[in-house]
Amino acid sequence: MPAYNHERFIADAITSVLDQSFGDFELVIVDDGSTDSTADIIHSFRDARLSYHYQQNQDAYNALNAAIGRSKGRYIAILNSDDFYHVERLAHLVDICENGARFVFTDVEPIDDDGHSLVDTTHPWNDWHQRNRQFYFEKNDLYRGFLRGNFMVTTSNIFMTRELGQLVGGFAPIRYLHDYDYVFRLLLAAEAQTVYLADEQLLRYRIHQGNTLSEAAIIGREQDRDVIRRYMLARLPEQLRTYVDTGASRLIELEHELIDVRRQLKPAVNRQQPAVASSFTQRALGRIKRKFVK
Repeated sequence: MPAYNHERFIADAITSVLDQSFGDFELVIVDDGSTDSTADIIHSFRDARLSYHYQQNQDAYNALNAAIGRSKGRYIAILNSDDFYHVERLAHLVDICENGARFVFTDVEPIDDDGHSLVDTTHPWNDWHQRNRQFYFEKNDLYRGFLRGNFMVTTSNIFMTRELGQLVGGFAPIRYLHDYDYVFRLLLAAEAQTVYLADEQLLRYRIHQGNTLSEAAIIGREQDRDVIRRYMLARLPEQLRTYVDTGASRLIELEHELIDVRRQLKPAVNRQQPAVASSFTQRALGRIKRKFVK
């Protein structure tokens, strides 16, 4: 469990682990330089299975790597300090891995700051998540599904064998998309031994309210673009990667050129540009796929 300034939520997260029906675990918490009362709340728990470690703030991916590095168990489960587990989660996922799986993830239940379920199907997050899931259900292809969107949602949803974690290595130094990058690496290593429990919401995922559009929205999308590009190419035969990489670069340039030209010729068209540009890209990528991918 990586923890950073989650005094409001971390007690629930810890309790959800300590109350698991499966009790043979260690809970390794790495406090990534919290400045609120997170440490005091952690220390208020008295359980021999819990260990606390403090480090100067180095970002979530570093705290995750530090916690995993200190763990000793046969399996590795992650829980962010503002989410929490269903009481049967560990027991169920251990059982699945005991029967041959190496990586397991489930569906998630979105909750708000107060822990209430976000059941409104028109909520933007629910719409995004269900569109990603629906694409996977239609294609029945995990890797292709993740290229469409991260329906694992969060690092809190990762449950894997220690052997697989050692094979894949640590989380990459990507501030916002380290979970997305990591799931592709897990699939490249063990897609055939991956189990998605699409009908079981064994993780409650916190969606914080009041977030405003900021520079992070740009950085996150840039990282999203880079991760998708990297793992789209990783799936192709090596002799084709340079062609698709070159074509993808040109498509991005053309997107920007089209937007600039339309803005100069007819400013009123700007409202329609994203859809037009997206359609252009889809057609062009379709041509690349038909030409190079059998």
